[in-house]
This record gives sequence, structure tokens and C-alpha cells, in this order.
Amino acid sequence: MKKKNFYLMTVGIVLLAASCNSGDTSPATTTAETTSANVPLTGQSGVADDVSAKNIVQTAVGSKDHTTLVAAVKAAELVDVLSNTGPFTVFAPTNAAFEKLPAGTVEGLLKPEKKEDLQDILQYHVSVGVYQADALQDGQTLGQVNGGNIKITKKDGKIMVNGTATVLASIQTSNGVIHFIDGVLLPPKQ
Repeated sequence: MKKKNFYLMTVGIVLLAASCNSGDTSPATTTAETTSANVPLTGQSGVADDVSAKNIVQTAVGSKDHTTLVAAVKAAELVDVLSNTGPFTVFAPTNAAFEKLPAGTVEGLLKPEKKEDLQDILQYHVSVGVYQADALQDGQTLGQVNGGNIKITKKDGKIMVNGTATVLASIQTSNGVIHFIDGVLLPPKQ
């Protein structure tokens, strides 16, 4: 274990030194963003990169059909987690999916005192690993980040999640895949 840590540290130092001495005088394409109060953002979400493919969060932010999901991810403080390397498979409910919930549900979950409940629900929509739509099998069970499981079924060429949400479309991102779904997945009561 010590050899592995030493090796990783050595490789990191060599890469850092190489990047510092690259001789490239052009401005960096990656910079840290700041908030409106000029406070630097932290974590992966604080990195501005106009060159690389978009990650899961950046893709969702760019979708007019996922504004409710983006607001929930921000309220649950999961932006940095879903911006990291992954890989992740996210089953992303559309705004219309959230509208199917009983009145006041979304607003209630966005309150600070409900952050843990919101995190549990959102983490129930995320699997570690990349599960492309064509690889999802009828009867397949996927473990979710919150510790629960979801079940995939296929019927009439449609992919269903837990028998309640249909996969509408899928998009590849730099850190995984997003499957847009027409329902919100609620973790089973423990």
C-alpha cells in the first residue's frame, strides 16, 4: 500500500512539474468561477471549462425541461458530487414528472429542513457506473447511490423504471449518461 501511495504521489508531482514547465504562454482554458459576491466557488462545479464535453450537471442546467431537477440538486447540495468524474447513470425526471407529484411536494422538499429527504430521493435516481439504454435488460436490478434498488422492465420497446417511469431519451455526458424519465422515483419506505 505504501508503494502504491508513493507511486501515485510521484506521478502527481511529475505531472504537476510538467504542466508548470510546459512553456505554453497562452491563457488557461480552465478558470475558477466566482459567485456574484466575488467568492470563488469550490469543488468541481467551480471549474469553468468551455472546451471539454459537458458533465451531467452542466447538461441538466442547459435543459429547459429539467429546471426543477436542477433546483433540487442545488438545494440538496449535490452539484459537486454529480460534477465529479463518476461514472454515473442518472435517471432524470422532467419538469412534467415533478408536476405529477401532489401539490406542495416539491416546494416542501426544497426547504432546508428537508435536505436529507431530498438527498435520499435524488440519490435514488443515481447509479454508479454507466448503463446505456441498449444495455438495460428486462428484469434487471440496479443499485442506487442511496442504498436502494430500482428495477428495469421492457415492454413494447419501452424501458420502464420501477414500472412507473418511462425512459424518454438518453444523452451521453463526460461523466456518465442521463436517461430522461417521465416520473419521479420515490425510495421505498424503510
